[in-house]
Amino acid sequence: MDPSAERVCRVVLGLPEVGLRLEWLRDYLSHGPAREHAEELERVCEASERSDPHARETVLALALLFARSADEAFVARLRAHAEALHLLSLGRLLRRAPATGRSVPPPSAAAVPDYGRGRELTVGERKSLARAPSRRAFDKLLSDPHPLVIRQLLENPRLTEDDVVRIAARRPARPEAVQAIARSERWLKRPRVRLAILLNPGSPASVAMPLLAACTRSELVEIVHGVDTSKLLRATARELLARRPPLEQSDAADHVVLH
Repeated sequence: MDPSAERVCRVVLGLPEVGLRLEWLRDYLSHGPAREHAEELERVCEASERSDPHARETVLALALLFARSADEAFVARLRAHAEALHLLSLGRLLRRAPATGRSVPPPSAAAVPDYGRGRELTVGERKSLARAPSRRAFDKLLSDPHPLVIRQLLENPRLTEDDVVRIAARRPARPEAVQAIARSERWLKRPRVRLAILLNPGSPASVAMPLLAACTRSELVEIVHGVDTSKLLRATARELLARRPPLEQSDAADHVVLH
């Protein structure tokens, strides 16, 4: 890596928590010359694709940031420079899916679970249940269609990783629920949660695409062979696999854990 890219990795990895890393990256990438930032990130992404351990950990933070910030202006600027300058590694991280004709009914049109009260509960009542220090209503809450209910549930300390995987894997996918998970540092840093998002064909591409860069070799293989993986995700996973060094060189660097 060149010195500027190494500096980015050094600063990011010097921060002890994922939340601090995301805040620093957002602030850094939101200010200053977007072209220079794009070129720096290209070097970091190239090193990550070669399984450099420091770059891999830095790109994991970038992937979480881009998955939750897809519509922000700084991401659009970086993508524009990646496309104009043919920055292929950064371009994979920020790749967009073509528009499709499929649409998902809004949360207001989706069926609300029967909470056993003899009537449909209001959003406020369901949010209150999602805050409760009890798992009594969790089976219903996990399938609730409203993003405000899901956001509240994701903050509940009684929620488990298995619960979040169920939300992320739900078919048909609720894009708003996946986006709520993407905004949760607590859960998006979990590899099983990320993989559930990637394997769900209804997950928004703006969330799923950056997460590919954080995948291990075995996760990329699973995505390539997924029965209903989207064509774009499968093609990008193949590209990333082709960039990985031989197994004996990359095994130790393939797994990254965020705290």
